[in-house]
Amino acid sequence: MGGFWPVPDVLAYLAGSWRVRRSVRDLPAGEEGDFSGTTVFEALDGGGLLHRESGTFVWRGVARPAERTLRFLPGAAPGTADVRFADGRPFHDLDLTTGHWIADHPCAADLYRGEFTAYDADHWRTVWRVGGPAKDLLLTTDYSRLDAP
Repeated sequence: MGGFWPVPDVLAYLAGSWRVRRSVRDLPAGEEGDFSGTTVFEALDGGGLLHRESGTFVWRGVARPAERTLRFLPGAAPGTADVRFADGRPFHDLDLTTGHWIADHPCAADLYRGEFTAYDADHWRTVWRVGGPAKDLLLTTDYSRLDAP
């Protein structure tokens, strides 16, 4: 994929359905897992989007169903988002007006650092590096729009 693709309104950009492929690497152990599924961003009453991800996660040869829900709310600046867990706890902010964004999320003794890149109208990627006393992970997720014209 090429360079960055500026996104003037991240919520408008994300709305719809996406195919998801994620690799999960445990760096010290050298093990790798894979998630494949879909993410749907649906309008929330009062503004923002409900993010519902579902699919299959394979780890150590065992496939399991996996899902998560997040809330993407309007951010402090126009075109940005305030990303929250399903229960309302803060996760990170998101600003893709340049096509690229880095966000941190401290979680107990671990730090999650996310890098977000929009490539074009129908493709974007997240790369999360998770480091701490018990974790050293790299999660790379590619999104491809399912409902592209």
